[in-house]
Amino acid sequence: MIATVVNVILVLVGSALGLLLKRLISQRMIAVLTQALGLCVAGVGISSLIGTQNMLCVIVCMVVGTVIGQGIDIEARLERGGEWLRQRADRGNPNSRFTESFVSAALLFCVGAMAITGSIEAGLNQNYDILISKGVIDGVSAISFAATMGIGVAFSVIPLFLYQGLVTLLAGWVGPYLPQEVIVEMSAVGGALIVGIAINMLGLGKEKIKVGNMLPAMFLPLIYLPVSQWVGEILQNLQL
Repeated sequence: MIATVVNVILVLVGSALGLLLKRLISQRMIAVLTQALGLCVAGVGISSLIGTQNMLCVIVCMVVGTVIGQGIDIEARLERGGEWLRQRADRGNPNSRFTESFVSAALLFCVGAMAITGSIEAGLNQNYDILISKGVIDGVSAISFAATMGIGVAFSVIPLFLYQGLVTLLAGWVGPYLPQEVIVEMSAVGGALIVGIAINMLGLGKEKIKVGNMLPAMFLPLIYLPVSQWVGEILQNLQL
């Protein structure tokens, strides 16, 4: 949990700096910074996505996970949570971008290869290098996010702490039984979700991609890989 706490602190520091620098940065500069950050986020997502060893796994998990997430409507739940926080933390400005910044930052900081692998490594081997490195990246990202989108970025540390903390604790319990290929494919699916966030940041789509509704896909490799291996063995035995 130490590394997750460091990650949270760095995001809070970055958010504070972003809010302080906001008045010193022109709207044009903020727009350019958003585009630059979006390109960097796309690079992070693509680098994770191309690490897959089983693209069919990524495709199936994305499709099934999106169906599940859409049925639950995770995005709407996240937005309601953000709106609840906005009403209490930003009452003076009802037209602020609190909800958007909270949801976008929470997804960016929680979804991805470093969040998964770093939390698992911390839980298994008490190795905090990955999460601390991620915290530095998140802190820098938080500066641009907070300057662009507002105080909601700071509140994204709530799901960040809960998510990474939970994964770290679970890794300590079940991590020794988790195959490496499962971690790789979970990271690859997370990369695809990060690319979706980048597209939203860059405004490339006609409609906003509801990345929150795709979150269940990230955990489906836990089911897909064992099932696909089991089916493959059955088919191989039938051929024999």
